[in-house]
Amino acid sequence: MSASSPSRVTVVGLGADGWSGLPEPTRALVRRAEVLLGGARHLALVPEVPGQVREPWPHGFRDGLVALMERYPTERVVVLGTGDPFVSGLGSTMVELFGPGVASFVPAVSSVSLARARMGWSAESTQVVTVVGRDVHAVLRHLAPGHRVLVLSSDETTPAELAALLAAHGYGSSRMVVMGDLGAADESRTEGTAESWHGEVSRLNVVALELRGPVVGSWTAGLPDDAFDHDGQLTKRDLRASALARLAPQPGQLLWDVGAGAGSVGIEWMRAHPTCRAVAVEADAERAARIGRNASALGVPTLRVVHGHAPEVLDSLPAPDAVFVGGGATVPGLVTGCLARLGPGGRLVVHGVTVETETLLAALYAEHGGELTRIAVEHAAPIGGFTGWTPARTVTQWAVSR
Repeated sequence: MSASSPSRVTVVGLGADGWSGLPEPTRALVRRAEVLLGGARHLALVPEVPGQVREPWPHGFRDGLVALMERYPTERVVVLGTGDPFVSGLGSTMVELFGPGVASFVPAVSSVSLARARMGWSAESTQVVTVVGRDVHAVLRHLAPGHRVLVLSSDETTPAELAALLAAHGYGSSRMVVMGDLGAADESRTEGTAESWHGEVSRLNVVALELRGPVVGSWTAGLPDDAFDHDGQLTKRDLRASALARLAPQPGQLLWDVGAGAGSVGIEWMRAHPTCRAVAVEADAERAARIGRNASALGVPTLRVVHGHAPEVLDSLPAPDAVFVGGGATVPGLVTGCLARLGPGGRLVVHGVTVETETLLAALYAEHGGELTRIAVEHAAPIGGFTGWTPARTVTQWAVSR
């Protein structure tokens, strides 16, 4: 597919009112198409046109879409989507697969805009989370008392699944408003709380949440240690906050969390922004499984877990923007290999507690510069009838930017 003729392919967004909601110029565009692509629901909303080829979405959507477009290299193609194609929709996928400029786009009013209008919520006061074809645990990242969230549902089962999840995490009193078929003549609205949720809803729905519950974690680095299930192999709270301050999470960037233990650094990296990505590399199978559970429980279920030994498994991973080495720094070639994979602006943070690791980090600091820090943390604890300080192991931290 070439970007030389962008007008040949047009992506048209349909509202719940379907054909009747399209202005006449857009209807004419659809009628003139030689090939019409879309889901079965989309195609059923548009009148038949003699001679027009209609193709429903294939199984294996992404690969199938590429094959479909290659099948019609010169025909005028209209691709039907839902609402605004760039709100968790088809538009983003088209641009990702074929590049910008390959198609023109005609959006309808998005379900997000309609939902905000029905609720009377401003854009700046509302968070949008999509779970369309995704894990509903992503909503847990946004738990905060008084927070407003619009959830784009995968189907009619999403509200009940969401209600159970909220109730299980102390947010059972949260208000839920499920709006079905927004913009259609038979638009519906169902209200309740997460802990008392029941009833059937439309397959096409958006859930508005007014969250009511406790403070369960910071939106900055440094979640409590007990927020993570772990066996002791955990980058503790104060050290984690220090490491993440130097790793500097940025939207869309990728972190390698090498020797991940409980996955705490990668998880907090992803919690920093919805587009942050992370790969947790862990050699122990039980810990690797635990990382996945921790990631879901803390609202970042898309964290990728790689079970294997570093540096061997690192060669197959996409190049990172930042790397944290929390264990295994003395493995030959591990730290230098991670450093070599970083591009300009990349950040590396390494922690060590042994003399051998400290010696290695001192040598790397002498060669590459950066910041070498020894961090000692003490916590108050009972000593008989009194209170004294209990020191944790001192950690040597080397941080460097490319």
